[in-house]
This record gives sequence, C-alpha cells and structure tokens, in this order.
Amino acid sequence: MNLPSAKLANTGSLVTESPIRDLEAIIRSRTPLIVVETGEEPQIVQMVRQIAKRFQFKAYRWTVTEGLQAFDPCDQPLQSVVKSQEVLNFIKTSVTHSLFVLLDFHPYLDDAVTVRYLKDIALTYSHHYSTVVLVGSTMPIPPELQPFTARFRLPLPSADEVRGMVYDVAADWGAEHGKRDVQTTNKAIDLLVRNLVGLTATDVRRLALKAINDDGVISESEMPEVMRAKYELLGRDGVLSFEYETVQFSEIGGLHRLQNWLTVRKDFFTGDTDTQLDPPRGVLLLGVQGCGKSLVAKAAAAIFGAPLLRLDFSVLYNKYYGETERNLRKAFETAEVMSPCVLWMDEIEKGVAVQEDDDGLSRRILGTFLTWMSERKKPVFVVATANDIMRLPPELVRKGRFDEIFFVDLPSPQNRRDILQIHLRKRSLEPAQFDLDALVEATKGFSGSEIEQAIVSAMYTAHAQKHSLTQPDLIAEIQQTRPLSVVMREKIQETRDWASDRTVPCD
Repeated sequence: MNLPSAKLANTGSLVTESPIRDLEAIIRSRTPLIVVETGEEPQIVQMVRQIAKRFQFKAYRWTVTEGLQAFDPCDQPLQSVVKSQEVLNFIKTSVTHSLFVLLDFHPYLDDAVTVRYLKDIALTYSHHYSTVVLVGSTMPIPPELQPFTARFRLPLPSADEVRGMVYDVAADWGAEHGKRDVQTTNKAIDLLVRNLVGLTATDVRRLALKAINDDGVISESEMPEVMRAKYELLGRDGVLSFEYETVQFSEIGGLHRLQNWLTVRKDFFTGDTDTQLDPPRGVLLLGVQGCGKSLVAKAAAAIFGAPLLRLDFSVLYNKYYGETERNLRKAFETAEVMSPCVLWMDEIEKGVAVQEDDDGLSRRILGTFLTWMSERKKPVFVVATANDIMRLPPELVRKGRFDEIFFVDLPSPQNRRDILQIHLRKRSLEPAQFDLDALVEATKGFSGSEIEQAIVSAMYTAHAQKHSLTQPDLIAEIQQTRPLSVVMREKIQETRDWASDRTVPCD
C-alpha cells in the first residue's frame, strides 16, 4: 500500500465545527473570562477568529513579545499596546463587542493589580461586552476571578482526524522527497492511528513524521518506538513509568494456567475479534515473594503486544490535601490515553491498604481506584501484585473487581527444573552438564528468584577459585541458603492456606 504524495483530504488540519460551537456557546452565555489550558495555541486563535467573524466582533491577539495585534488591520490600536496592564486597560476602556486572546498570560496572575484589572473587566462586562480568552499550558485562576470564569477544553483529535493528519504528513513528506510515495500497509496505518489517538494535533503530526521520516515507510515494527515517544509526551510527572523490557512466559518457568488464561483473552483485549464481550479488565496476583508475580506483568504485556506502564506508589503521595488523589487520577488518564496497554500496580497493598491514622487519605485512594476500575471505558489491563494478602481491603478482592485472582505458589519440582535450565542457559551454561534431579531436590522450598540467586552466587565463588561452575559449587551454595519458606515458614504457610480455596492456582 502506498500513501500518495499528492495532498489528500485535509481532515486533520482544520478545527472541526463541534469545538467551535462549544466555545461559541460559552461566549454567548456572556461569560467575561474564558480559560483554555492547552499547547495548541494556533487552533484556539483560529477558533476565536472564526467566531468573531460570525458575531461581527472585533478580535485581537496579545503576546508579551508582539503586544496587541488586531486580526483585521482596520481595528489595530492607534498606539502600541504591549504591557500586560496596558492591554487590560485597553479592554476595559477602549473597545466594545470584542474578543481578546491573551497568550501565556498566567505569569501575570500573581500580580494583585492585574487580578483587579481582570475583575473590573468582568464586573463591567455589561458596559463593553468584550470577552477575554486566557490561553496557556497551565492557567491557575485566583479565587477572586473564579466566579467570572469558564473553562474550555479543546477536544483531542478523533481517530478519523488522526488518520487525516497521518495522510497529510505523508503527503508533505512525499512532496519534500521528490514526490515519493510513503510505503505502508493497512494494518500498519491502523496501528499508527490507534497509537496516536489521545495526543494533540501537534503531537500527532510530530510522531507521524517520526514514523515516516527515516525511510519513507510506516511499518508495524515502528509501533513500540511510537508508543515510547507517546508516553514521553504524556508521562512527564513520573507517577507512571514506561517499562521498556518485557519477557516471555518461556523465560519464567511454569505458570502455564495463567499463560493460557491470558492467551485466550488476547484477541478480545486487542479488539481483533468481532464479539459483544468486553475486553478483559485485569488480574490480581497474590503469592510468595520471588515467585514471578512481577515477571507476569511483563509477560502479559508481551502476550497482548501492548505497552507496559508501571504505577509507582512511592512517588504518588503528596503532602497537600487532594494532590495524591489528583496524581492517581492523572495516572489513570495517562493509562487510558496509552490504551490498549497493561498497567502494572506492584505491591498494591502499599497503596490501597486502609489506615486509620492518615486523615482518610488511604480510603480516598482506594475509592478513586475502585471508581476507575468500575467506570473505565478504554482497554487498560491491570496486573496488580500483592505479597501481604491480609492488608488488602475486602472491597478490592471481592469477585468482580478483577477478572480473576491468581495465586503464585512456590515452584513445583518440574517448574524448579525449568527455572534451573532457564537461568543456566541465560549464563551460557549447558544444563546437561549438571545433575538436575539432585538440584531440583536440593532447591525444594526455593522461589524462582532464590534459585537464580543461588546460581549467581555459586558462579561468583567459582570465579574466585578460578574454575568453571560445577555441580558441587551449586549444591554448596544451595545448602548455605535459607529460603524465605524456611525463614518465614509460618507466614508463608498462612498465605498458602488462605489462598488454597479462595484463588486460582497459576499452574
């Protein structure tokens, strides 16, 4: 499939009618101040200009570098109006029935005189009928102005609009490269459009060009890089991290029932099947530490072919009231924009366990999470892991919150054999050179991570003694190790007893 270099339908370049109507409705409601938090300045300016023509209003644009500029040269002020308070005085005293777009005005909202000017403009609106549109990437409004302010949110491009932008970018690229056609496939275009939905028009064009620019090809293999770039645009707050490395279940050892459960649901999650079934929502993984719960999150992302995001509870909390919940909601919004994706919530009990001495914060966090779990519309598959079952609130583990609750137990003899082979081969050692039966028996009660660490430690010892790893080295290291199932025998057994008839085993 070729994307021709000739200019195609420019569906993504124009502001659609719906947001213009929404902004127009706010202006018609005679709201003196309108706040728009966006990085899409040109679109807002274009919208105000179109609305001014419909209303037959004068319209102006102000920046600190260029001062006040009229859209129609006939309306240009006779004198230069550059300073912030000069433009506010001009609005208040010099014109009527006008629209003003003030760009990046937020630094001036800390000044008491500026705030008073804006309040005067709002209070005298019936004298001049002029509306002020404040535009910036962030626009905190002082309490004195909030009663006179309405917020307008520029909607993100739809899938059809994104597709139009991709065609436009391809056409521009072709024109710049001797009218070459961009090489692609229908599937690659569909994947690119799906991955770019949720970004602003500017960012859509930027990432579409990134996908095309090197070789004039849009391929499926470029999608992971597009998703990483998309996350970098969205995830600057650090609450979510993008996990670049995923694993296959063949690198874990065991967990075959869980692997099959995920595989059966793959097509339903990615939307590759025509069905009325909802996409799978997620799993809660309980179990013994070191038995592979975290690896399952990475393996789930690999099975679904989706990006993996990790929610870090350690950076979620904020000392200011309400900010922690806002951080969590923002993390969920980012996950939905990145959808379809896998959201890994590691050691979830540290984030949602209800405490009595935190002024209700833990209950608000739990409520925010449960509300999102029940109301989310986008395909975000949650993999929540927990080590301490007893700290989980009943509201979280009841049936229906997650599709299934799995228990990751200590590895069986066959799984220990698989784990030994995986980690020996990972370090360029041939498993056939070792007595695996003896090693399997010696590692009874070991978790997967403890088996791996025993191999690593034995290799250090062998290297110090200047010889290759041998069976006696491994046996000696294993015998010196006291696994968690021994050190915390009672706690581990309590966990296993609790899960025996309440959860589904992973094997």
